Amino acid sequence: MDTSQYLDMFLDESREHLQACTEHLLELEKNPEDLALVNEVFRAAHTLKGMSATMGYEDIADLTHKMENVLDAIRNEQIVVTTEILDVVFEAVDDLEEMVGDIERGGTGQMDVSSLVETLNRLASGDVAAALDEEEPSSGEVSTSEDSPYDQFEQTVLLQSIEQGYTVYEVEVTLRDDCVLKAARVFMLFEIFEKVGEVISSNPPAEQLESEEFDTTFRVTLVSTEEDPHLKEKAMKVSEVEEVHVTTLTREAVKGTQESARSEERSTEDETKEERTEEQVSDTPQPKKEEKKKTPKRRPAQGSKTIRVNIDRLDVLMNLFEELVIDRGRLQSIAGELHNPELNETVERMTRVSGDLQNIILNMRMVPVETVFNRFPKMVRQVARELDKKVDLEIIGAETELDRTVIDEIGDPLVHLIRNALDHGIETPEERLAKGKPETGTITLRAYHSGNHVFIELEDDGAGVNRKKVLGKAIERGLVSEEAAETLTDKQVAELILASGFSTADQVTDVSGRGVGLDVVKNTIEGLGGYISIDSIEGKGSLFQVQLPLTLSIISVMLVELDKEIYAIPLSSIIETAIIDSSEVLNAHNQKVIDFRGNIVPLVYLKEIFEMTEGEEETSDFQSIVIVRKGEKLAGLVVDSFIGQQEIVLKSLGNYLQNVFAISGATILGNGQVALIVECNSLIK
Repeated sequence: MDTSQYLDMFLDESREHLQACTEHLLELEKNPEDLALVNEVFRAAHTLKGMSATMGYEDIADLTHKMENVLDAIRNEQIVVTTEILDVVFEAVDDLEEMVGDIERGGTGQMDVSSLVETLNRLASGDVAAALDEEEPSSGEVSTSEDSPYDQFEQTVLLQSIEQGYTVYEVEVTLRDDCVLKAARVFMLFEIFEKVGEVISSNPPAEQLESEEFDTTFRVTLVSTEEDPHLKEKAMKVSEVEEVHVTTLTREAVKGTQESARSEERSTEDETKEERTEEQVSDTPQPKKEEKKKTPKRRPAQGSKTIRVNIDRLDVLMNLFEELVIDRGRLQSIAGELHNPELNETVERMTRVSGDLQNIILNMRMVPVETVFNRFPKMVRQVARELDKKVDLEIIGAETELDRTVIDEIGDPLVHLIRNALDHGIETPEERLAKGKPETGTITLRAYHSGNHVFIELEDDGAGVNRKKVLGKAIERGLVSEEAAETLTDKQVAELILASGFSTADQVTDVSGRGVGLDVVKNTIEGLGGYISIDSIEGKGSLFQVQLPLTLSIISVMLVELDKEIYAIPLSSIIETAIIDSSEVLNAHNQKVIDFRGNIVPLVYLKEIFEMTEGEEETSDFQSIVIVRKGEKLAGLVVDSFIGQQEIVLKSLGNYLQNVFAISGATILGNGQVALIVECNSLIK
């Protein structure tokens, strides 16, 4: 069967199921007694296994099956949930993610996970100590004797039954040598045993008994509330039964001090055996266990109101609409020149309709930031364990939406910020307790809308930015002079850590120390038309705030004129426009500045920047100024005149013109003229 047509669906759903596994495992670590969470992880893993097997990815299906065995042992209380056991399960999820990623990149999804599979097998069989290389099993686990005729789960059930006042019997039955329907006799005997109590195990296993794969003798272990159920008398009434021996088992016998006759061929690979074991466990008389295993109520199924659309189709739709926006601008320009009432009315209506269409298309491209945030809880857990720190990650506003193009770029910068907070921000538990803080640090990741921007904030309650240490490194690297360092505010000092190659780490580790993290964050965010700011209080914590535009394709701009050429300045960067008297222009440190609402704002003459014909700024009575902002910094862009506000389509300059200073792209105006888009961040630098 050709399954290639289902590949995209398989990849999407696989990522969803793996994300569900991660989320529920993280929750399970906090609430190890909540077996409903184990069922959720098991359900996601089981679905992934079925999908992988159908698609022919046997390595994924096999590893998922091994992980299922461990989850099954947890939910049947064969093993107790610990952080070390979850480490192994998380490793399996990581490998599964890597396999799915390999398939997405055109690979086969194959990967050598033999050592992990061996560890999972040991966990599933209850051999936790060997699986985790520990000398002794964790507290609360039942140690398994090599001489015991029972596996760990059976031991646990039998020992708990004895503690609760039940009696455990081992019945050895021998059939006559000439018995012709051994399976039928076994069935009749099991009926007798199940009326007396609950059958826990049999040797040989039930499947071999049913298929008559045994000689004439077999053993059955059962739990009963009756002190003398007359098992021998009842069993001897079955025809062709030659001999019956009944033994009452003590705790020592269950643990294996008697001679073991049990075969060790009970394989966790046999799914049929697993199902039977589940049925036996659910019927075993253990009131405490039954209380934990309440099945959650399922909501009635509802029809799906969503469909999956390939992102490439949305990109094509967006490109077509961008062309429509350009033609709309040209049509508006033509209608303005002709002054035809009917044409004007039609253009106005088309403008309203296309505006609504634009909102719908942009909303279709919007993706919740949770698609990026979802990978951070597992990363925080892993890095915190590597650093021997205790950290809680709080996520707020994960439903906030961003354009897909921005989402694709923001993931790596946030990874750097979080790793920086874990390594440099949050202190060790001992240091936090010494400072009077809780030993568990908190990192808060929040997102929210404000105007035409999305703000993403990362806040921690750690050590904050060490002013003395940062200034020492900055002076050493020549970023600031000793004289200038004394005049810097705490905010300016904090933002020095964004410089390229800057690091306060004493040694290079896997987490940080190379100085290639935060400058990447800064460059990426500024490349997206946003900016990053840092607020920090030493000893209290830090707040990193990232401001991003909602979308990068259709933006609102202010059109200005420079020597009869038109330029576009994004409205997201503009604070205000003003026309000032030339006498208000002052000189300070060889820089022309103005006093703007109490702030000294430097002027930037765009004609000089773009090497155009020199203007008459010094002799004209008035100057047109566009006040722009980057973080806390302001600048006044001097232009010839203002044209007006307009929505434009941002077009790239192409590979040959990637490094043009202060120009981020171009657009086509309504009259067909090309206008360059000014990149304000570069000018403010």
